[in-house]
Amino acid sequence: MTTGTRRQLRQTDVKRLNRTWRRGTEKRLALILESVTGPFNVGSIFRTAAAFGAERMWLAGNTTPPTNPKVQKTALGTDRLVPWEEAVPPVDAIREAREAGYTVIAVELTGDAVPLHRARLDRDVCLVLGSEDHGCSPAVLQAVDEVIYIPQVGRVGSFNVGVAAAIVLSETRRQEWAAAGLAPAAEARDDRG
Repeated sequence: MTTGTRRQLRQTDVKRLNRTWRRGTEKRLALILESVTGPFNVGSIFRTAAAFGAERMWLAGNTTPPTNPKVQKTALGTDRLVPWEEAVPPVDAIREAREAGYTVIAVELTGDAVPLHRARLDRDVCLVLGSEDHGCSPAVLQAVDEVIYIPQVGRVGSFNVGVAAAIVLSETRRQEWAAAGLAPAAEARDDRG
């Protein structure tokens, strides 16, 4: 139960809180975007990737680069925080990610895809997100190590790629933090009531 007046954290408190979460984050996280052409989607994904500590992003196929002014408008400079490679063939990006020690996991609706909440994400993972119109290509689906999907109960068949990226990146870190038993000081105070 909260007592007193609820207020937003001051910037110093936000930095302290984020530092606590960062200390409990050891797993490496990367992304491959395959032909994600919507600049606002790419900018949103960069911003979310930076927030969750992704260390690398491959822009595969004809993905719009962050040098595009519309990407910049959404990314708000966060593309400086996530090193990226432009115009990499998708299968080459998957090979490079695997060689760097990542388990490469596509986010796609396939017959053998594992629901997100059952996926094992508390390890070094590189998530592959496909284009807005067609998702991951058949070549990518054959090349990845695993495939996961986000369960839905509504009448919509899929998520926007930027939203899907946010959901999967969040769940990836949540699993890592849950496995480590991480509870920052602010969360621990709330639990004591």
